Amino acid sequence: MAQLQPSNLKRWGLIALGTLVLLAAVPAIGEAAGEVVDKNAAKEFIQLNLFGIFFLFILGFLGGLISGFIGSGGAFVLTPGMMSLGVPAAIAVASNMCHKFPKAMVGAFKRYKYGQVDLKLGIIMATSAVVGVQIGIQIQKMILARWGPAGSNLYVSFAFVSILTILGIYMLFDAFRAMRSQTEDATSGLAEKIKNLRLPPMIKFGVANTRVSLWVTVPLGLGTGMLAATIAVGGFIGVPGMIYVLGVPPIVASATELVIAFLMGFTGTLNWALGGFVDIRMVLLIMAGSLIGVQLGAVGTTYVKEYMIKLVMSTIMLIVAVSRGFAIPTYFHQLGTITLAESNVVILTNISFVTMCLALATGGVIILGNMWKRKKEIELEAAAEAEAKEQRVLQHG
Repeated sequence: MAQLQPSNLKRWGLIALGTLVLLAAVPAIGEAAGEVVDKNAAKEFIQLNLFGIFFLFILGFLGGLISGFIGSGGAFVLTPGMMSLGVPAAIAVASNMCHKFPKAMVGAFKRYKYGQVDLKLGIIMATSAVVGVQIGIQIQKMILARWGPAGSNLYVSFAFVSILTILGIYMLFDAFRAMRSQTEDATSGLAEKIKNLRLPPMIKFGVANTRVSLWVTVPLGLGTGMLAATIAVGGFIGVPGMIYVLGVPPIVASATELVIAFLMGFTGTLNWALGGFVDIRMVLLIMAGSLIGVQLGAVGTTYVKEYMIKLVMSTIMLIVAVSRGFAIPTYFHQLGTITLAESNVVILTNISFVTMCLALATGGVIILGNMWKRKKEIELEAAAEAEAKEQRVLQHG
């Protein structure tokens, strides 16, 4: 496997930073070129105080830690995390997508060095995912135009609750099954059936160690892109899809998803930014923390068993689903569908925020705790091996 030199990482980092600077000016450029920039979206940008700045940095660090570990981009905690501060869903989605692609690029390079990225699979899936991104953005803008910020917030929260709950429960049971058997993950029954689907062209993916039809990857990539652009989350569809449908090992799936996230994020960000939805302040704050966390999370994958990726991902999914569930009644209240006392709105909002913090803390504790535990085990194994070697030398001396 080719090694990436520090100079190459530095060069790509400078390119990413330069791209972000350009994105800060994209709304103005788009307007000058005749693009209609949504002025109401800009009015919804929140005022950042010291607490908000600190929260976004920690949010970015933990989101990066999680994304580097499970390869989802961390968006399923970052978007709800920003919404917990009062950020409208459309702006949270757009800003999250903007911050995600440079971080995904760094994480992908890191995981590539460990031989975990299937570049061919990533590029093929990203091709259809980019098309899905454009469709998803139009869906989100349509909802925002018809029902306003409250409708957009409700849509995003409902999507989070439903999808995270289904996938979280499924992956949790699967992780416990693997833990009980103490075996590495085997290919699912569905993936075995998909491999037997001989629909040309058939493509061999070396790193993923699988061979499937191109027409299986297309809908999976399209769905990943649509979901990523609509609610800034594609990884928790892309990663399980590669694992359970294509038969890709979890570590390779989580690493390859970072390549897809980079390409989706770059194209989607340009579209969102032209509409004036990207809050570059939040982007830079989250990125500052996430660029640190994503590299630590990537290192963590080398210390744990594969089923731990599923356990971490499913646990965080379910807690985030609960967090968004508490927020849903407040959006119905804003739409006038139901009537709540203001005190109840405050209580539900606070519960949602605290639960969101719990999800972030849980993910951080599980990942860092298992990294530390496994590191100690490796050190003890190395010490025992060195001692045994020394004993053999003495015996034969």
